[in-house]
Amino acid sequence: MRHARRRLVRRVTRLAAVGGLLLGGTMVTRAVASEPDGTSVPRTFAASAADTGSELVARLGASRTAGSWLSAAGKPVVAVTDEEAAAAVRKAGAEAKMVDHSMDDLKSATSTLRSAPRVAGTAWVMDYRSNEVVVKGDSTVSASDWSRMTQLADGMGGFVRMERTEGTFTTRLNGALPLLSTAGRCSAGFNVTDGQRDFILTAGHCGPDGSVWFADTRGTQQIGQTVKQNFPGSDFSLVQYASGKAGAGAEVVSIGEGKGVRITGAADPAVGQRVFRSGSTSGLRDGEVTALNATVNYPEGTVTGLIETNVCAEPGDSGGPMFSEGVALGVTSGGSGDCTSGGTTFFQPVTKAMAALNVKMIVAAPNGSGQGAAPAPSATQSAIAPGEASPGSSAPITGEGAATLLARLADPKNAGPGLLVIAGSLCALVATRFIRAEKDRKAYRRYYSTTWG
Repeated sequence: MRHARRRLVRRVTRLAAVGGLLLGGTMVTRAVASEPDGTSVPRTFAASAADTGSELVARLGASRTAGSWLSAAGKPVVAVTDEEAAAAVRKAGAEAKMVDHSMDDLKSATSTLRSAPRVAGTAWVMDYRSNEVVVKGDSTVSASDWSRMTQLADGMGGFVRMERTEGTFTTRLNGALPLLSTAGRCSAGFNVTDGQRDFILTAGHCGPDGSVWFADTRGTQQIGQTVKQNFPGSDFSLVQYASGKAGAGAEVVSIGEGKGVRITGAADPAVGQRVFRSGSTSGLRDGEVTALNATVNYPEGTVTGLIETNVCAEPGDSGGPMFSEGVALGVTSGGSGDCTSGGTTFFQPVTKAMAALNVKMIVAAPNGSGQGAAPAPSATQSAIAPGEASPGSSAPITGEGAATLLARLADPKNAGPGLLVIAGSLCALVATRFIRAEKDRKAYRRYYSTTWG
């Protein structure tokens, strides 16, 4: 009876081990089959809602719409000029707002402003929510220049609003970790790659081609050198790493105190979206996107196509990253005010910069533990209102540890669990075979001893 039970246990063990091999193989196959194909982009709720608004604007045309934005509840709102367009917007699940002036009208006004003599210290944006073009002038704009611009605005109609602001519109040269050179201090933005070399994407006004950047004030820890710059016009540049590679943690941006946020992709923001900015001077700050396609007349020159926000920034924050829910949005260009009194800050969109430079963002792998090309949304990228958005999933700004490796092995989305099941099944088969062989050897010895004793 005892031998029968043993044989039964061995048979059950072998069957379980074979079943484990089959199960593990299936798990590995599914994990590999579910790997991203390199073309998907992580979608936050804000990005999805913004896409809905942008698609409606593109479909209905610039003569029947005047931009889109996100409501406080995160619902896309589209400005329309006729009832037929409003019905199409509502049918698509968005909110329609009737306005008097189309996007064509707003663009015509900004074109007139660009053709006028340039006045440093001024900026203008298309305010979709008020259906106006807002012209701003800082404290450096003289009374005569402001009077001349006001007369120009009056001649374009009642949808151009003049607005004086405190402070001055300046670049924020002086993260995101600090970058130091003879030109001044900036902040590192995002790590990008051309497939062979890695770079830091930062602000263009930080320094011309050939600028050498260091991590210390004594100039002994060289980071890299500016190899491509665009400023004015746009405001972005590439700093090539001296070693050619960004190294461990390249997908993480610093937010201060040894902490960082994993970057999972890049996208364009929406008006009304909550965003976060990090810089080597003022650390992590947050606010809201207030306008897109802003034009700013800095003392050094005019920059167009910027993102306007009410996030504060200070000298030294230039080039630092702007992001939301782990998605890269822009690098700090300039603005007015500071983080005591508040102010306006403008950002260069990263999507336009990367397209012009022919580089891609270095992002976190799908399980958030390394580099990859097509990450899945993080746990924080859920259907939430813009005001409740977070910077993204936190991460140390140093390399990965053993705990991360274990987490990867245990993640059911990866091949690790399947490989563990296969390994365990193989061990069980080897063990049963060993026990069987050992029993045969003992039986042979007993037979030999009895026969030849």
